[in-house]
Amino acid sequence: MAPEIVISSSDGSSRTLKLDKDRITLGRSGDNDLAYPDDHGLSRRHMAIEKNGREWVVHDQNSKNGTLVNGIRISGPTSIEPGDRVSAGHLVITFADPAPSVSHETVVFVDGGMDTPSSSTVITSLDGLYRNDKKITSDSTPGGTPRPAVSLTEQQRYTQTLGQVSAMLAAHLPLTDLFRMVMDQSMLAAGASRGVLMTFDQSENLVVRETRGDAFRISSTVRERVMRDRQSLLVRDTSLDAAVRGSQSIVDNLVRSFMAVPLQTNDQNVIGLLYLDSSLLKEFTKEDLNMITMMANIAAVRIEAARAAEVEGDMKAAGDIQRGLLPSRPPVVPGIDLAGYNVPCRTVGGDYYDFLPYPDGRVAIIVADVAGKGMPAALLMSSLQARVQVLVEDAPDLASMVTRLNRVITSTCPSNRFITFFMAVLEPTTGETVYCNAGHNPPLLVRANGDVETLEGGGMILGILPKAQYSERRTQLDPGDVLVLFSDGVTEGVKAGTDEEFGEDRLAAAIQRSAKLPATEMIDAINREVAEWAAGTAPADDVTLVVVRRKGL
Repeated sequence: MAPEIVISSSDGSSRTLKLDKDRITLGRSGDNDLAYPDDHGLSRRHMAIEKNGREWVVHDQNSKNGTLVNGIRISGPTSIEPGDRVSAGHLVITFADPAPSVSHETVVFVDGGMDTPSSSTVITSLDGLYRNDKKITSDSTPGGTPRPAVSLTEQQRYTQTLGQVSAMLAAHLPLTDLFRMVMDQSMLAAGASRGVLMTFDQSENLVVRETRGDAFRISSTVRERVMRDRQSLLVRDTSLDAAVRGSQSIVDNLVRSFMAVPLQTNDQNVIGLLYLDSSLLKEFTKEDLNMITMMANIAAVRIEAARAAEVEGDMKAAGDIQRGLLPSRPPVVPGIDLAGYNVPCRTVGGDYYDFLPYPDGRVAIIVADVAGKGMPAALLMSSLQARVQVLVEDAPDLASMVTRLNRVITSTCPSNRFITFFMAVLEPTTGETVYCNAGHNPPLLVRANGDVETLEGGGMILGILPKAQYSERRTQLDPGDVLVLFSDGVTEGVKAGTDEEFGEDRLAAAIQRSAKLPATEMIDAINREVAEWAAGTAPADDVTLVVVRRKGL
């Protein structure tokens, strides 16, 4: 596979490119393969990277400000290897092997090791760094001799690096790009040879999200200290640590130093782990550990924000789809005034209503409520809607349709879910209404003279017993009568500062007061009364209202 270069700009952006041709040029001029016209630290034709046999070589093309490889200005063709950094203008170019495809063997946690810290072990924590006002502390040599205090130049590098990383990670990136950037910037800041970033999935398993290198063998003790105890660990020199120097991974990969730090958010939540190691030429310092610990904190906050943004975007899209499944407007039925209303208490919900016209002029009116809220309830609601629309066309009568619907629902419904369901079929010319109530809130039928009836009976809730039987009942909708179907989000609205619910009696009274209004205005009037009762308290459940009003003669 072709190697890659990661180009980091001063504005915080970065890009990863495969070296898939033998020569690539870079500079301000537009005729370069990689053109950066706004980087005035570059010459028009600044440098080139080209393949020479089996190796890659950097050429400076007589640029004004020069080209540096690992901080040293080059004067002629210079070979580069994975991990080398090329500086040109305000760009930093990291040369890397292509990231291997992630497999289950990329990281293996092994027993033993690190139970007793050695003289080469350094331990810190994010809390400790914050308590010290984020100052870089001094360190000790393996023999116990204090290291010199950190120089001002080192402190400036530390602060500058964190500022640059924070700016880079502030960009709104997809999670995959964010993982890649965190890995690249951590490797760059620490001068690491290999690294792996892991986060928890929804099942609380650690999953590799980005890696540079392969065949990592990490002590389970290290994992526990990082993930459970929120400690950042550094082994400066593996040759001095008896617990790790015999590790085959350490030997095979010529590891001199390694660090493992938690991806810890500001609320102390650890969402993953960042591991870096270095070759024999590089020994990590405590300053490196402090810096990577702080970078991991910044990264964890950004990762959580990106996750939340992705979830929010997915939920918004799901909400848009769900709203599209509900009727955009009721059908026109002579002599009948219809209106429907639905608002989920979250972005998506489990309430469902529908109007289904029959070819002979009849119309089915349906309201259902899936137990629970959010996405699981919304998925069940969508499944219910599809099955109802299919069964309505084939069922000989309402009772057999609901019986078949329950049998299908029960075969796929999770054990902790169920559905309340009400369906009525109205003959508009006569007002004859056939209905079946499967455990739903009994709709209220308010007669023209103000009397109130409830439509109960039919059978138990859907999704519990596959052999449950359902029956249909009949009623008459006369001119001036109003039938209101609702979910419990309407009647269970709680008065602010109390536990008192709005209730069916208040709903019946609200219907009586608005019964002469058109169906849409009736819904508005009922919602106003519920809102006045709640006095600003947000609904705890989805709210659905359907009004069926037979027009007067």
